[in-house]
Amino acid sequence: MFWWEKAALAARGWKPATDKARVKGTRRFGFITTNSLRQTFNRKVLDPHLNDEKAPLSLVFAIPDHPWVDAGEGAAVRIAMTVAEAGRVPGRLLTITEERKGETEAEGRPVVFQTEKGKVFADLRIGADVAAAKPLRANEGLAYQGVTPLGEGFRVSRPAASVESEALAKGILRRYLNGKQFVAGQEPGYIIDFYGLSEGSARAAAPHLYQQILDLVRPERAEKKRATYRDSWWVFAEPRSKMRAALSGLPRFVATCRTAKHRVFGFLDGDILPDAKLIAVALREADALAVLSSRHHVIWAISSGAWLGVGNDANYNHAQCFNPFPFPDPTNDQKARLRNLGEQLDAHRKAQQAVHPKLTLTGMYNVLEKLRAKERIDGKDREIYDQGLVGILKDIHDQIDCEVAAAYGWPEGLSNDEILHRLVDLNRTRAAEEARGLVRWLRPDYQNPQGRGVAAKGEQGALDIGPAVSTEKTPWPKTLPEQIAAVRAALHDLGEASPEQVARRFQRGQARSIQPLLESLTALGQARVTETGRFAA
Repeated sequence: MFWWEKAALAARGWKPATDKARVKGTRRFGFITTNSLRQTFNRKVLDPHLNDEKAPLSLVFAIPDHPWVDAGEGAAVRIAMTVAEAGRVPGRLLTITEERKGETEAEGRPVVFQTEKGKVFADLRIGADVAAAKPLRANEGLAYQGVTPLGEGFRVSRPAASVESEALAKGILRRYLNGKQFVAGQEPGYIIDFYGLSEGSARAAAPHLYQQILDLVRPERAEKKRATYRDSWWVFAEPRSKMRAALSGLPRFVATCRTAKHRVFGFLDGDILPDAKLIAVALREADALAVLSSRHHVIWAISSGAWLGVGNDANYNHAQCFNPFPFPDPTNDQKARLRNLGEQLDAHRKAQQAVHPKLTLTGMYNVLEKLRAKERIDGKDREIYDQGLVGILKDIHDQIDCEVAAAYGWPEGLSNDEILHRLVDLNRTRAAEEARGLVRWLRPDYQNPQGRGVAAKGEQGALDIGPAVSTEKTPWPKTLPEQIAAVRAALHDLGEASPEQVARRFQRGQARSIQPLLESLTALGQARVTETGRFAA
């Protein structure tokens, strides 16, 4: 990202050579990076360049996800490719639709691409600018990553009954669930949690549990570089105080795996402490579970999140996936139906996993995806279909999708892209509402117990809701090199066009001036003449 930043500055500062000055900067640049380029932290490098109002940078070519094949077996790495240049220039986005392992080492890993044209955003997508969505106050303070103990010695296999009852009553021994257990439908384990206690208080409160971490955790934490990890070794490395406050008093809450093949949400009991591999959402009502489980939110989460791991699975970053997501504002009747469907969904999966202990959420949703794709269900998949009653699971999800669409006031059967565009537009509307003081709190009793507005006097116009998309024509460049580059970019965007059509893309553009430039590009092999006499990129 350091070199991407330097190259972006060079491209934005590019100036062609003149009689009095040498060329400055660079006309274009390209990088091969890991596909983590699209992750939230790295997008902070791209966004300022792509969204600058005066001198923007544009991604003119991008492949967001591609296998990296080394000699021999090939590394378990996914890469991204980006090419950028200065100006507001449409780009080509190539996404893989088919991928297979080559029969020989030289063949590598053949892929088939789908090509789209348009503005390529920082998350390497074309279409709705999900990455530009703003966090909403309505969702604030509800979603958190679980705790990070940093020490296996905190875990307790199965405590003695005498220790268990007393320590559980004090909140020192907690039921604890990780992502693997969540997916498998397993019972939580136990963990020692001295959060909020000094070392002396911890020793006095539960000496047997204190001795366990004294023996097993302190030596491990003494090797850590961070001072707080070493000095406060008896408490978790990341205890998530804000998450604890949000979950306090709830009989249950919504959870999902941070990184998973399928985006699945379910309820956990309020006394369970979630692991860092889980995202906890401090909402107890089943209508919230239904909305989060709907196609509308799953599409949003996949589009706004990143892809991680050897399996290239979707990552649920709550800052990007939950905080900006605009929930519907249903009527009381709609909310009741959503609540009923959410309860059905959670109960159905838990009931089937209780009867079939080896049945996982991943297995159930693998079969559900095949069912939706109208693929043949046989063999092991048929067994999972029968054990999970996946036909019923699909029906519940279908009903949820219909009810959520109705709650938004949208028609059923919208494409993924149409849903994303509507959600991005709704995010902008909600952000503008919140700037005026109207916040549709998801949990008002916790988020806004005083019932106060959020917009202070004089602050209402200050909210940045993203750069406006300009539909004005591009000014016709003054120098010949800039004119050639502009015509090439316009032809690239149009695909095939006459000189008159290219001219209409520019202020003061004239076909008689553009015709020789198109002919020059053709001579250079950067364009071609079609059978109809037009030019094509």
